[in-house]
Amino acid sequence: MDAGGNNFDSGQQPQEQELATKMLQIQSKRFYLDVKQNRRGRFIKVAEIGADGRRSQIFLAMSTAAEFRDHLSTFSDFYSSLGPPNPDNVPDDGKLKSEMMLKDNRRYYLDLKENSRGRFLRVSQTITRGGPRSQVALPAQGMIEFRDALTDLLDDFGTDDGGFKGELPEGRHLRVDNKNFYFDIGQNNRGIYMKVSEVVPSLQQVKSNFRTAITVPEKCWTRFRDILADYCDKMNRAHSDSADHHQGAAVAGPSGVPRAGSAQPARDVEPFAAGSRI
Repeated sequence: MDAGGNNFDSGQQPQEQELATKMLQIQSKRFYLDVKQNRRGRFIKVAEIGADGRRSQIFLAMSTAAEFRDHLSTFSDFYSSLGPPNPDNVPDDGKLKSEMMLKDNRRYYLDLKENSRGRFLRVSQTITRGGPRSQVALPAQGMIEFRDALTDLLDDFGTDDGGFKGELPEGRHLRVDNKNFYFDIGQNNRGIYMKVSEVVPSLQQVKSNFRTAITVPEKCWTRFRDILADYCDKMNRAHSDSADHHQGAAVAGPSGVPRAGSAQPARDVEPFAAGSRI
């Protein structure tokens, strides 16, 4: 699972360390806020465990966690301004207030909602161009307590993600015949990368926008380019040799005998020396 565009799957990171943890009991749910660190950097894992033992979790880069903390204050103020629940005055989708956070190739949707069980803040994490979505649901009464716990962790471990601070190049699009290729530049705690996605017409009609893709780290872009350039040179030479071969065959004819009217090299011609007699 990514944290703001970063792969923080503990199963793939045997050197992962847990630096701090907080546990909150909010109504019938338990929430764990774990600050973790691996070779890619620090992040916060938010895990929700329901009364039935069901577990769900999202991952936040440190800077994303700080932004989330600020949104919690805004949502809490809005929640406090609401009157008692009114079943006759609830939007069809149940949403009372919404915000969105963007971090690299991840989007986080914050929705304060209301249903028959009460009001709650749903936090969903997903990839910008489709993919699996994970989410946690925080009872509205616990937003301040959750914000304060998150603030304590951020005060202790900071909000800096590290990495490149400049502006990344914009994405590019290339269409070849019936295929579309998308080039997107992103960044995570491993560094900068290029994602090359391929979409064909049959997949474009799928609502999930599933596409095949490869990810190329910046550190090997030059080598990647050199290999591609080498193949381009070889194919250019191959096409040129093929064209020369066909042209020679057209001049010689199928039996190798020169065609009538074709230019022939001079034979048995003595070199002409200046001043010699004829």
